[in-house]
Amino acid sequence: MKRPIIECKNVSFAYEKGSFALENVSFRVEEKDFLGIVGPNGGGKSTLLKLILGLLSPDSGSIKVLGEDPSTARVKIGYVPQFRTFSRTFPISVEKTVLMGRLGKVRWMQKYRKEDHDKVDQILEKLQISHLKQRTIGTLSGGELQRVMIARALAIEPEILLLDEPSSSTDPYAEENLFDLLKEMNQTYTILLASHDIGFISHYINRVACIYRTLICHQTAPLTQKKLEELYQIPVRMIHHHTREKV
Repeated sequence: MKRPIIECKNVSFAYEKGSFALENVSFRVEEKDFLGIVGPNGGGKSTLLKLILGLLSPDSGSIKVLGEDPSTARVKIGYVPQFRTFSRTFPISVEKTVLMGRLGKVRWMQKYRKEDHDKVDQILEKLQISHLKQRTIGTLSGGELQRVMIARALAIEPEILLLDEPSSSTDPYAEENLFDLLKEMNQTYTILLASHDIGFISHYINRVACIYRTLICHQTAPLTQKKLEELYQIPVRMIHHHTREKV
């Protein structure tokens, strides 16, 4: 058996007393898993990622990441948030954006070192975006910006990648390229990806967790039409129509 990377045991969390965002969630992620966390908007996907990151603390239950408390293990996690969590109008270059991922590697008030710049160059080349190095993030397409945010996450030199709706602002062609990239990266990293786009990500992930306040994990079982309709509470043909229309 592969070593456990993330373990959640009977985790519950409420933003307001008596109104659970997540309730009695238990699951385990193993090394080099590519876990898709799927479910309707407001179902608890982003909340679960924030609990794993240690940005939130469970009201009950426990979470271990790499055998540690999430707040301690956070330095080993690369996080790619949803687009709406940051402003594209901020005048910062691609290079400087990715360099921000090295902040945990330098001392307080210390300048970036040559090795930090070299690491950024390596990552930009790996993601095939070296030509964007001096561009400001506001001039990038959705697909280009998403690669930059992944590059920033990789600059941390993580063991785990968490991505929250990574294809929400990309066109279908960029989305496919992005997921091909993530599949390749899964050879190196354990990946957790939250998405409502179940029809698309099922071709890439090796495990799936269906979440709607509670969580049901499947090792490799396919998402059947019956299971999807139970989860989303609408006909499955409407689910696929909605998700593809969004991109």
